[in-house]
Amino acid sequence: MSLRHSPVLPVFAASTMFLAGACMSAAQAAAAPKTVPVAFIDPLSGPFANAGESSLRHFRAAFDRINARGGVAGYRFESVALDSKGQVQEALAQLRIAADQGIRFVVQGQSSAVALALSEAIAKHNAREPDRSMLLLNYAAVDPDLTNSRCSFWHFRFDASSDMRVEALASLLERERSISRVYIIGQNYSFGQQVSRAAKEVLARRRPDIRIVGDDLHPLGQVKDFAPYVAKIKASGAEAVITGNWGNDLALLIRAARQAALEVRFYTFYAGSLGAVTAIGEAGAGRVIQVNEWHANVGEPSIEGVAHAYKARFGEDYYFHRIGTLADMLAAAIEGSRSTEPLAVARTLEGMRHLTPLGEVQMRAADHQLLQPLYVSTLVKTGERGGDRAVRNDVEGTGLGFRTDARIEAYVTAQPTTCAMNRPPRRAPS
Repeated sequence: MSLRHSPVLPVFAASTMFLAGACMSAAQAAAAPKTVPVAFIDPLSGPFANAGESSLRHFRAAFDRINARGGVAGYRFESVALDSKGQVQEALAQLRIAADQGIRFVVQGQSSAVALALSEAIAKHNAREPDRSMLLLNYAAVDPDLTNSRCSFWHFRFDASSDMRVEALASLLERERSISRVYIIGQNYSFGQQVSRAAKEVLARRRPDIRIVGDDLHPLGQVKDFAPYVAKIKASGAEAVITGNWGNDLALLIRAARQAALEVRFYTFYAGSLGAVTAIGEAGAGRVIQVNEWHANVGEPSIEGVAHAYKARFGEDYYFHRIGTLADMLAAAIEGSRSTEPLAVARTLEGMRHLTPLGEVQMRAADHQLLQPLYVSTLVKTGERGGDRAVRNDVEGTGLGFRTDARIEAYVTAQPTTCAMNRPPRRAPS
């Protein structure tokens, strides 16, 4: 090649351009906002992908709201999506990827089995590498063992446990004296097993006259046709069904009940979640009850504004109010500790009281369980469809919405804990 045609710059010009470029890069780096990456480890493929994708959208909306008001302590939140496929081993593999990327905060909620595995893996990781510690923020995995026998300093739960939710539902069943026969059905893993145990214990205490006429556990995410289960429920003569099912397992169960004209009341944890009310249809009006920390007809304008903005952006209903609470409390803990180190953030979260539009919540220091008000609500026709005038907002355009039956205060939903937490030692001042 002829040197005459080679693109060699004069030494002075090349040096000048290099220095100018370096200065620009330094200025851009200085101007770029610092980020707090948060790993989202939940199913984004497989049978529960719809639940995971909806949760991820809620986190992005919550973090975007905080970033839009300037972030926190000079930082902006960034969500990093990692697909667990709803499997324990895949979730642990994604956790290793997050650790390798230097991510210090993890959010997860779809599957208590996954949450238990992540909690224990993070505790072991933090013991080995305290300078690269991680924190698990749980928005939906409700197995009570997470805040009892298998509690961890590095795990915080922002949802009510299954024991708390069953207690709330039982408060309504206690008044429904016409119901005397109940069927329990759930997913066959730690969470479903805990719901079955709690339902039997709580009913024996609060409604000893109720007869449990069935107690079924089915494979998680594998049943395509719930007709055989619905036939068993129908044959049992049950007047009510208690289920902790979530995702497609809930939608398919209730769809099969509708097709079989099963006329029972469903007492659920997640009837307001993505796709469930659409599957239920009008046959569920007056028969489907849920317990949650919020629903669209609670009547709090500030959350309704958030819900409307979320639906306009993503084309789906706002459901996870607690994800917003999680994001706000994480931001407050970073601000309060003046640190993004998980240990400092965790110590600040412990015992934190936080005022939400629905009242004060508290992260109990003893077990890292959030104490918050819960709403028991029934699916009914909206006022626009000739139903309850107080029900203005429907779910998924169905003309059906939830009507509050009872608000249960945080101190009532609180359960005793057996957690014996091992806390990291405090460093002596140098």
